[in-house]
Amino acid sequence: MSPADLVARRATAASVVADAAEMALGFFRDRGRLAIETKRPRDFVTAADRTVERHVRARLAALFPGEAVLGEEEGGEPASRFWIVDPIDGTSNFLAGSPLWGVSLGYVVDGEPVVGAVDAPVLRESLAGATGCGLLFNGAPFAPEPRAPSLGVVSLGDGADDDLGEMVALYSRLRHAGWYAHSYHCTSVSMMFAALGRLDGHLQPRTTLWDMAGGVAICREAGLAVRTLDRGNGNHGVWAGTKAVLDACLPAGV
Repeated sequence: MSPADLVARRATAASVVADAAEMALGFFRDRGRLAIETKRPRDFVTAADRTVERHVRARLAALFPGEAVLGEEEGGEPASRFWIVDPIDGTSNFLAGSPLWGVSLGYVVDGEPVVGAVDAPVLRESLAGATGCGLLFNGAPFAPEPRAPSLGVVSLGDGADDDLGEMVALYSRLRHAGWYAHSYHCTSVSMMFAALGRLDGHLQPRTTLWDMAGGVAICREAGLAVRTLDRGNGNHGVWAGTKAVLDACLPAGV
């Protein structure tokens, strides 16, 4: 893809998630009225998730007619190039009244996210990036400042599909290497925090592409080392952070 195309798609992604996040914020303020469905233990969905995803799909269809879109709630099929959306990442946080949730959108080419945008509307923060084209923070060009000496803090993703043995081993490696771990239960916001330098990284051995695609693109553009793993059947893993973090925790074969 040309730099001009990437820049245009970055701008589109930032605009679409900002619009969708404002819509989601309206639902958040009235969340006590939402009917809640459980897809599986501790995995929730509401009309807010579905409405926001349909809105994103409609915007993308108008801007990029015929392009494939994959979403958490409405499904779809990946293609060689496609958009991927998580309309409300961190739905449990959303329902609990926590500010740690967001809208995530990525554009994937040949299996790699090359454009990404994450908007956390309660925090009034958004970050968008595209490969080789820089970052936008709240819509304005953003250059990450040189990182201070290690903060000593990473975030760990968690979910129903976790292998507990794998997670215990990962936590043990981190602690022995001198890091402490937070868990925000929202992949996209955690990766945005890592890209902004508030964390040394975000590590999630088992997640989904819609959770991580936007974050992968922005973390790479922020200069973090990022490794991903396609586990098959829709399962993925992501390790994003400073070189020191990945040297300490990356499993063999990734």
